Amino acid sequence: MSDCDFLIIGGGVAGLSAAARLARHGRVVVLEAEDALGYHSSGRSVSFSHYGIGGSAVRGLTAYSRPFFENQAEGFCPTPLARTVPSLHFATAEALPALEALGAEMAKYSGAIGWVDAAAMSALCPVLRTGPDAAVRGLIDPAGLKLDADALLQAYPRAVRGGGGAVLTGSRVASIERNGAGWRAATEAGEAHSAPVLIDAAGAWADRVATMAGVRPLGLEPKRRTIIVVDPPAGLDPRHWPFVHAAAGDFYMLPEAGQLLASPVDEVDEDPCDARPSEYGVALAADRLEHYTTLSVARIAHRWAGLRSFVADRVPTAGFAPDAPGFFWLAGQGGYGLQTAPAMAEIVEALVTGGEWPIGLTALGVTRDQIEPARLPGVSLGEIGP
Repeated sequence: MSDCDFLIIGGGVAGLSAAARLARHGRVVVLEAEDALGYHSSGRSVSFSHYGIGGSAVRGLTAYSRPFFENQAEGFCPTPLARTVPSLHFATAEALPALEALGAEMAKYSGAIGWVDAAAMSALCPVLRTGPDAAVRGLIDPAGLKLDADALLQAYPRAVRGGGGAVLTGSRVASIERNGAGWRAATEAGEAHSAPVLIDAAGAWADRVATMAGVRPLGLEPKRRTIIVVDPPAGLDPRHWPFVHAAAGDFYMLPEAGQLLASPVDEVDEDPCDARPSEYGVALAADRLEHYTTLSVARIAHRWAGLRSFVADRVPTAGFAPDAPGFFWLAGQGGYGLQTAPAMAEIVEALVTGGEWPIGLTALGVTRDQIEPARLPGVSLGEIGP
């Protein structure tokens, strides 16, 4: 006997957004191991939607998702899901080819992108170092979106519960087994849930969940990223500064609540865990901040690290496992989980229920074979467990 139609393991933005869509088609149960939703990745993201990261598939997913944030459905969330914050990508002379290539890609998805010189960059962000030995040219997207991760992590569960489903925290899965034509997952607390479809949205732990179920892993690679928070210089208000990115891919800075978030854009291999910033990562973040800006880091107000998990081609993955009927992958969101969640949730809805692939995604060049797990090396080699 099944107690739900769709059983989702993982209460990050990927699992929750998919759950909210599937709640229209049946009863959904979400099992989250931690006591808080989005604890490891979604809740530690800088929560910004822009076209400066990922390949063409990620940019297409991002473009498709924007209307969800900009024109949110009535009753979904009592507060705005996003606010407009410009995004500025800059380059030193050595990095100009990378910036020009990025600009060509970004222009495919946004007509608002424009080029700015050193003087304009200084006006946008007074602490950015400009000139011959620093930033010489920039690419500005005035339509970047700062997303409200907390609002999303509350709104999606409301939609699930409103549809008769359940979102259960502190429910770490201890075992998974086939249950007739479906799946049964038991938690460490001894509770069990069964469904015809089990969706693995466990983030950095997704391969471990699959192995527990006897399903061939995707080969996920969790990467640790470091963030530090510093105060701006006295007399400067950063609230209207853009989200600043180095075209070299080794630095970004974002104004947040009167302070500045900065990262060295590090990617350190890490086993699934409650990620903590290393002293080296923190020092590297401070060094990059001082290198690219005129700021002097005398005090770090806060620091943290989060996990970003990728598959081999760095494209988010959704689809039924070729080696296990009813086992559905939703994994590998990397650093794009929040900004692509609406698109990925519609993809999950279509693939799980047998619906049509969203025509808007096709128009943006995002196809099923780019997203489904069978594209990945070794995934379709056959069953490895019971």
